[in-house]
Amino acid sequence: MTSIENITLDVADIDAAATFYSTAFGLDSQLLGFRSTQEPSTGFRGYTLSLTVAQPADADAYLDAALAAGATSLKPAAKSMWGYGGVVQAPDGAIWKVATSSKKNSGPAAKRFDSMVLLLGVENIGASKRFYVDHGLPVAKSFGPMYVEFDTGSSPVKLALYKRRGLAKDAGVSSDGSGSHRLVVGGAATFTDPDGFAWETTSQHAAR
Repeated sequence: MTSIENITLDVADIDAAATFYSTAFGLDSQLLGFRSTQEPSTGFRGYTLSLTVAQPADADAYLDAALAAGATSLKPAAKSMWGYGGVVQAPDGAIWKVATSSKKNSGPAAKRFDSMVLLLGVENIGASKRFYVDHGLPVAKSFGPMYVEFDTGSSPVKLALYKRRGLAKDAGVSSDGSGSHRLVVGGAATFTDPDGFAWETTSQHAAR
């Protein structure tokens, strides 16, 4: 089974990125790593990362901390038909959504998330779904040609596919973009998917 152990972001300044993510989201190097790069990347990079939290106050705590640490607001926190959440762009360019299915608070705010989700924006949901199933990821949820969520077992990061244009709209940005995704998925296998997203084994990560 293809699992996700961690995510590596290609950034211009590793120290600055590590400081931001520790301050904003409390993420450590075991879950989120960084590599130095100068590869060109313009516009939407084709993915978002999401933190799912228990209540609106928790989402606000993360989003406020991210903005204070230097992030840019793409979608201010607000209620929706699905719950409550907001979207920010980190100084390195990665887009993060913090959301909850709850619309009411049940206790004091806490910077604690229930899950981290990598959403890949793809051109052909059916082709990408088949690719990942062939690489050992069973489907957990599927909503036609728009959205697929995989069963990643006990992995600390969940994986889902969304139409690229729809994902960009959800993030509050244009779907236009080119160059490097500036993202590497660390797991149990090495491959590149139909949309150019690279996976590497954790041993390859450690060797870099």
